[in-house]
Amino acid sequence: MDSKRAFLAIFMSLVVLLGYQYFLASPPQPPAEQPPAVTTEATGPTPVAAIVPAGPTAPQALPPPEPARPAREITVDTGLYAAVFSESGGGLVSFKLKKYRESLANDSGPAELVTMKASAELPLAFAWGDETTPAPFFVADRENLAVPAGQGEEEKLTMRATLASGLEVTRTMVFQGDDYRMRLEVEVYNPTATPQPGAPHLRLVSRPLSQATKTGAQFAGPAAFAAGALQEFKVDKLREATKTLRGQIDWVAYEDTYFMCGILPAQPAAGVAAKLTATFSVTDTDKTTIVLAGEPEIIAPQGRVTYQYTAYFGPKKLDILNAMGANLNRVVDFGWFDILARPTLFLLNFLHGYVKNYGVAIILVTVFIKLLFWPIASKGMKSMKNMQKIQPKLTKIREKYKDDKERLNVEMMNLYKTYKINPLGGCLPMVLQIPVFFALYKVLLQAIELRHAPFMFWITDLSAPDRLFLGFNLPYLGGLPVLTLLMGGSMFLQQKMTPTSADPSQAKIMMFLPVVFTFMFLNFASGLVLYWFVNNLLAMLQQYIINKQVEA
Repeated sequence: MDSKRAFLAIFMSLVVLLGYQYFLASPPQPPAEQPPAVTTEATGPTPVAAIVPAGPTAPQALPPPEPARPAREITVDTGLYAAVFSESGGGLVSFKLKKYRESLANDSGPAELVTMKASAELPLAFAWGDETTPAPFFVADRENLAVPAGQGEEEKLTMRATLASGLEVTRTMVFQGDDYRMRLEVEVYNPTATPQPGAPHLRLVSRPLSQATKTGAQFAGPAAFAAGALQEFKVDKLREATKTLRGQIDWVAYEDTYFMCGILPAQPAAGVAAKLTATFSVTDTDKTTIVLAGEPEIIAPQGRVTYQYTAYFGPKKLDILNAMGANLNRVVDFGWFDILARPTLFLLNFLHGYVKNYGVAIILVTVFIKLLFWPIASKGMKSMKNMQKIQPKLTKIREKYKDDKERLNVEMMNLYKTYKINPLGGCLPMVLQIPVFFALYKVLLQAIELRHAPFMFWITDLSAPDRLFLGFNLPYLGGLPVLTLLMGGSMFLQQKMTPTSADPSQAKIMMFLPVVFTFMFLNFASGLVLYWFVNNLLAMLQQYIINKQVEA
């Protein structure tokens, strides 16, 4: 009997306890959030650690809540591009340029600048906290928006997220119909009673942009303009060690020959030192990650901070980049010949405005440069022609004084004075022309204006190698490089017409140069080959005129 009573008492106690928990007791409160511990930055293959300032101690942060639904994709359509954003971090899923195609194939679509597909790696994803904080799940205020071109209109896309810490993040993007730039403003609000330490992080992840780089000789990879200088980081080097920039950063970008994806942070007021950190790393062979972090700070209870950026995804076209400011035009790098290359590109575009054909514009630029250096080149050619005339006398002097170097030099100088010849007269004019020629070479190699620009007949892309397809593929070539062969032939004829004072063995080596140049130019852009071919023809014309003048 006692056991029955004991069992009944235990049963009734459980009923009372469970009923109290279910109907009366409040649910347990989760522990307050803790920021991650402060760590220091490491340079090397190890990822850069958090940059969080010391602040008030708070509970450990909880992982962000799982979204109640899958992330939507938000479409943005303008006159220049069609973009798709994801609610997962607010990153870009796709960015297609309407005025540029992937290739000249009939079924080719617009050029795509977003090469990452995983939601955790989308470019322009934003996070607040430290570098280990995942980008939050945003809720967009619409699923699509369109901005027509040419009407000066702009549209806004607003996304909101609540972090596990309680912080509320609002990102607003502004789009225009005829502008590649996208303005991004991010506001972080702290509605809690606890100060929140952290920093803003905007991510840019990319792999090589498809169908954009035509030659491996051109740089493709991450770059930045920091502390007043352009810095480009080779992917091979970043595989070995992470690179970090701090301080004044005008922009960071992933670029290739013709296109770029860039972030321009808002610049501080005059006299205020910028405190930004950009981290560059490479994983998975060629996946480049750029993280642009702002200055660490603490958001007080009921406080808010705002961060402003400009994103530019588009062509590396100088007139557009010049208008952007922030030294973004420096992403077009012509190297040592930059000071000459930029005016040359301006001249090329100026002439194209009249003739409407970049092939014809290249010919006109080549003629202009040839006329500019005509007097100097004529002096050099005349000097070489006169040197050829006295070559027999020089040969006799060399044989006569071959054992007396000092007397040989004296006699040779006397011969030059007698015939009023400057022995360096043939070389100096060519040396003066070399910087201009190389500047034009760099322009024709990098100018996006030549990408898919037709000339005539079989040359439909001045940025691609010259090929005439015959209905069957030639080994290693595909089509016949007609323009390249014409260039090599013109160079051979030019060598035959050019006077030389060299000995026969050296003359034979010089005659072999056209063959070498022809093989070198086989895979060069047809715009470059066209320039070289026209330049050879003009040099032959000039040499013919000089020969007639000297012989008269």
